[in-house]
Amino acid sequence: MLMVAVAQLFTLSLFAQRTAREEIAANPFLCGSNHLDYDSHPAIAPLTRSPKGYEPFFMNHYGRHGARWLLHDNEYSRSINILKRAQQQGKLSATGDETLAKLERFYPCTLKRLGDLTTVGERQHHGIGRRMAEHFPEIFLTPGVPIDAKSTVVIRCILSMEAECEELAAANPSARFHNDVSEAFQYYLNAPWPKAVSESNRKQGKIGQEYRKRLTHPERLMSVLFNDAQWAKDSIDAAGFMRQLFYIANNMQSHETDIDLLALFTADELYDLWRIKNIDWYLSYGHAPQTDGLMPFSQSALLRNMIATADTVTCTQAALRFGHEVCVLPLACLLELGSCGARVDNLDELDAVWRNYNIFPMACNIQLIYYRPVGSGPVNMTDPSADILVKALLNEREMTLPVATTQHPYYRWADLRAYYLQKLEGFESK
Repeated sequence: MLMVAVAQLFTLSLFAQRTAREEIAANPFLCGSNHLDYDSHPAIAPLTRSPKGYEPFFMNHYGRHGARWLLHDNEYSRSINILKRAQQQGKLSATGDETLAKLERFYPCTLKRLGDLTTVGERQHHGIGRRMAEHFPEIFLTPGVPIDAKSTVVIRCILSMEAECEELAAANPSARFHNDVSEAFQYYLNAPWPKAVSESNRKQGKIGQEYRKRLTHPERLMSVLFNDAQWAKDSIDAAGFMRQLFYIANNMQSHETDIDLLALFTADELYDLWRIKNIDWYLSYGHAPQTDGLMPFSQSALLRNMIATADTVTCTQAALRFGHEVCVLPLACLLELGSCGARVDNLDELDAVWRNYNIFPMACNIQLIYYRPVGSGPVNMTDPSADILVKALLNEREMTLPVATTQHPYYRWADLRAYYLQKLEGFESK
């Protein structure tokens, strides 16, 4: 386990180079958490070359849909209505009037678009598909390569799948695609939570509420938007309004627009409001001790499907799956990619090792790439002695994995397969 410990320390040292506060100050888009534009936080490190004598032959993948509109009308209209009421009573400042005008200019564009993929989301997936072919030509440029792509029944996921497949088809017109969408796949593409996971999740509510109260400081923003501090204090839920406006501001990066609402917030406010979401997402989907470390097991069925799919592979191919961040995030934690599986007792120290924006921006994805000896022919993926290596990418960044290796980022698939099956069986036996 020495190599695992060394790899994990290396991952933590990367975080230590810059704090989350510093990263958000340098790139305010990061405070968007799951609304972060994938291309505003790109992977820049080059990928490690294939091990000598090995070639990639299979990709096992799960990806989130790209950038989208907000899901519900009141996520836009609630803030607009508060500002309109203040304007009608003469309580808005000049900045408040300007903010309302921006929101009212944007709001008509949301009509019948709630939850839809945006043009930014489509662009994100075209880029990911193009880079897949560039990074792994041995897989995606193989003549006649079979590519199986499945999506949840949600339209934004289907369109994200189509955008990636369009790029792969352009790179290799001979590729054989099987695209499928059905309720039949929901049990693993967007699975309902097991009972034990649901019960543990109930423990996070009070903790999250305490941090929301402690980290929301609306006084300055209210003084900027309204000209009557007493009216704002008596007439609105200032903390709730601040968080809702922050939510809209973050999702503006899902659109090609000149509307900037993040500028309303100071660097400290952006950091504090992000911390609320970081803690909420960790409690709900990470290996958080506060929720018994069980939340990643919400994706047990997905991980079992990925293992079962790999078990059937004998030749070059790809298995692509498209769904949601509520699957990618816990799957990354279940796989223990890098520091995603961290267990943090003191949530005040959480962002030293666990930052949601590194895990699940819009279009986030997990790619497991499998390697075999060059010229080895058909393989038996279930054979413990099979000479198969695997590399894990999270958002196109190479990750450490929870078994020993002498050649990071490459790990023996037999070791990983056994580790994950044992982990799943330990949960399921309870």
